[in-house]
Amino acid sequence: MNELFALQKTLDDRILEEHGLRREDLFKEKILALQVEMAELANETRCFKYWSTKPASDRDVILEEYVDGLHFILSLGIDRGVTEDMPSPETVPSSLTEAFLVLNKTISTFAEAKDHSTYQSLFQSYLELGQALGFAQEETINAYREKNETNHQRQNEGY
Repeated sequence: MNELFALQKTLDDRILEEHGLRREDLFKEKILALQVEMAELANETRCFKYWSTKPASDRDVILEEYVDGLHFILSLGIDRGVTEDMPSPETVPSSLTEAFLVLNKTISTFAEAKDHSTYQSLFQSYLELGQALGFAQEETINAYREKNETNHQRQNEGY
């Protein structure tokens, strides 16, 4: 994961410089962006849509949404001075719905506490969600690399 922190820092630094922003001014925006990405991911999995028989989106779509959230998880860690490997997932949640609820609670806790310990819990909850989604670590890392390149290309195009 150290590689992912480095890739994210390069992207973050580029965005900050090109848009004349300061890292310390963006915490709330990144928290909200992470919450929105989690809602988009939940929507693609359809795990909470008990009233519907429509299936979840394709695995690739779900993985891309998951990786979108990972960008903000990493960015928040960088902003708090965390750049080392995070703990491995300890448990697999009993359901996707449960995983999303735990993650949302952890995001809110981190938004208030803003400390290293709570960040580790956030990262761990995120990895546990990925595990519940069936994503292997290498698969996630490869998808992150691809999306990171896409995000640089978007910056080139004035996204």
